[in-house]
Amino acid sequence: MGKSSKDKRDAYYRLAKEQGWRARSAFKLIQIDEQFNLFDGVTRVVDLCAAPGSWSQVLSRILIKGESFGRRAWEEKQRRERRIAAEAAGVIQDEIHQDELEITLKPREGVKIVAVDLQPMSPLDGITTIKADITNPLTIPRILQALDPETYNSDTSDGGHPVDLVISDGAPDVTGLHDLDIYVQAQLLFAALNLALRVLKPGGKFVAKIFRAKDIDLIYAQLRCFFEIVHCAKPRSSRASSLEAFVVCEGFNMPKGYRLDPEKPLGLGANRPQRDEGESLKDKEGFVDRQRRTVKDDGVTILEFESDEEDENRWIAPFVACGDLSAFDSDATYHLPKDRVSLDPVQPPTAPPYKRALELRRQQGGLYGKTTKAPAK
Repeated sequence: MGKSSKDKRDAYYRLAKEQGWRARSAFKLIQIDEQFNLFDGVTRVVDLCAAPGSWSQVLSRILIKGESFGRRAWEEKQRRERRIAAEAAGVIQDEIHQDELEITLKPREGVKIVAVDLQPMSPLDGITTIKADITNPLTIPRILQALDPETYNSDTSDGGHPVDLVISDGAPDVTGLHDLDIYVQAQLLFAALNLALRVLKPGGKFVAKIFRAKDIDLIYAQLRCFFEIVHCAKPRSSRASSLEAFVVCEGFNMPKGYRLDPEKPLGLGANRPQRDEGESLKDKEGFVDRQRRTVKDDGVTILEFESDEEDENRWIAPFVACGDLSAFDSDATYHLPKDRVSLDPVQPPTAPPYKRALELRRQQGGLYGKTTKAPAK
């Protein structure tokens, strides 16, 4: 989040600086939480590909410090104002509706948060950082040891599932070759999934970044084998012009008889597990014209298609837009006040990949490699 000579930053970039976030991606996690109540009952979290730490910063401020943001903060403010107005009018506290007396978020007990990334990350309150590769199986025992340093036992670490939530905002350095970028991103997602399958407890949640493209429903189908609910979420702070989206998986449930093999990790081209509960769409009832619509309590419609194949390998995940419509549009341009002040980065990069290039340019005589002044006209 440094300064730029060509000011092309959007509203969320500026808002992140004003509110003290390390990156604008913090609003993506906040808006996903608004839609799915992601942090309900969550005390143990693993943040993968965490650097520079904006998602870990959200976890720290919500779970550890008990702060509220977004729609939840607005609703709590409305409840406080109604409570004050009721007390001023002489209404007895017990007569106020229970919804008006909901307790706001407070610091939770027993919170454990581990952030993992190949790049170094500046420390955060209550966050344990690990510099490791999520594709390496040896990273898993390091995470489990960081969660429970006093009770960790290496002999039984493979069977433990102590984590409520695993999140990953990792993405590759895009090359501009869309097919290659989509493939690498899918492999990064599967690396996060393979780690999550070994640390999540039953009923846990998993959130990861994806690039929507052709055959993305194959990935949805594989995720659906391990989670009861799978959504494709697009936060309002994520640019509409970007292929970026997030899979939000809830209700972790390992298929019966499925065995995790570290030597054959789950990924593109791998045989997906099959459930024994007879979940083939051909065996289900309620289909009309070879399709079935199910409307959930939150208004989301799930559409299922009956298949003629013996193995159903396609599944359409419901698409959900996160964030209030009154929020900023990440693709729009907003006028800035005349007296605005350019803010410094909340947390400068600790080890930027362009650091060596800047050093070489300075050795050549300047930031942009200019060694002599232009002749006067």
